[in-house]
Formats: sequence, C-alpha cells, structure tokens
Amino acid sequence: MEKYWLFLGLAFVAEVVGTVSGFGSSILFVPMASVFFDFKTVLGITAVFHVFSNLSKIFLFRKGIDKKIVLKLGIPAVVFVTIGALLTAVVPVDQLELGMNVVLVFLAIYLIINFNKKLEMNNRNLYIGGVLSGLMAGLVGTGGAIRGLTLAAFNLSKEVFIATSALIDLGVDFSRAVVYVSQGYFLKEFLILIPFLMLIGFFGSYLGKQILKITSELMFRYIVLLVIIGTSVYQLFEYFLSP
Repeated sequence: MEKYWLFLGLAFVAEVVGTVSGFGSSILFVPMASVFFDFKTVLGITAVFHVFSNLSKIFLFRKGIDKKIVLKLGIPAVVFVTIGALLTAVVPVDQLELGMNVVLVFLAIYLIINFNKKLEMNNRNLYIGGVLSGLMAGLVGTGGAIRGLTLAAFNLSKEVFIATSALIDLGVDFSRAVVYVSQGYFLKEFLILIPFLMLIGFFGSYLGKQILKITSELMFRYIVLLVIIGTSVYQLFEYFLSP
C-alpha cells in the first residue's frame, strides 16, 4: 500500500506539471509509473487516469475549443491510437518499453533544442500530428508532446490550447482505454485507484491552472523535459543492466 501512496503522490505532481507545461501529464507519468508497475499495466493505468484528467481540463479551461483543429487533429489521432493499442498485444513488451524510453529521451532533447521553433500552420501538419501522436500514445503510452508541438503552431491562447488538446486527448485515451482494458492491462486490483485518480485529475489540473496565472511556462517546460530525460535514462540503465 505504501507503494500506491508514493505512486499517487507522483501522479499528482505529474498532473500539475503536465497542465502547466501544456504537454499533458503522460510524458512524465508514463516513465514515472514504469518504476512501480510492468509496462502493460502502465499503459492501462495511464489511459484510465487520463480520461479523468482530460475531463477535468475541459471543465476548468472551458473558455473555448477550436472545433476545426479538434476534427483535423483528433480524428486521425483516435484512429491511430486504436491501431497502436492493438499492436501492443503482438509486439514484445521488452521492445515496447525500450522503445518508449528511447523515444522519450530523444523527443525531450528535441523539444529542448527546438523549444521556440514552430511547425508550419497548415492542415497537413495537423493530420500528420494526429497520426503520429495517436500511434505513439497507443504503442508507448504518450503522444502529448507531439500533439503539443503541432498545436503550438496555431498561436492559441493558454485556455484554448489546453482545452482543445484535452478534448482531443479524451477521444484518444477513451479509445485506447477500451482496448487496454479488453486486453487485461487494467486488473481488478487497480480499481481501488480509480477514485484517487479522479481526484488527482481534477485537483492537479486546478493547481496547474492557478500556477499558470502567476508563473512563467518556460521554466516549467524545461523542468519537465529534464525530468523526463532523467527518468527515461534511468529506465534505460535498468533495462540494459538487469540480468
């Protein structure tokens, strides 16, 4: 039970930082949760947690949602997250976990180096961003950074950015949650976590919203990216050094 309390505490931190950074909590939550649970369980818990997390963000940042972006980015993301989630049943777990950590390290490094660089604002990049973020979310549990990078090109306000991203992510996470639960990734013993994950999703998002009002996003984004690199590198060492 002590393990669960530590996990829930770190989940709250991931939710707060994910809200402030704009990338969503999965990019930090997935490598952190991998320290406590096996990889497929992490996929299941992440998807269920994020359904509550995204509902909270939609409620808290309901100033306006860009419906055109939701459709053009969201539909490809939902289709390809389902494909990615189904592939986890046939792709070896060790390779998925290794791939997740390698992708997260390089993605975080890329985002740090190209922090202020934006993609071109066009429909093609929306479709590509939807496909890649959905596939990544289905296969390795996190695609928020790719979606965030795509949305950054459209100069949305903080509220619209987070609400639009959350609505897309809700479709993505609900789709993969159905697949993961049907494949047995979310066991009955973890049902006890659901009420806590609901509370963490809401209060973590709420605290993140308050922090956004009084502090710079820049420092928090650098912090979260550095934490991701550190956590993922640790997991890679564990992978290669374990017998």
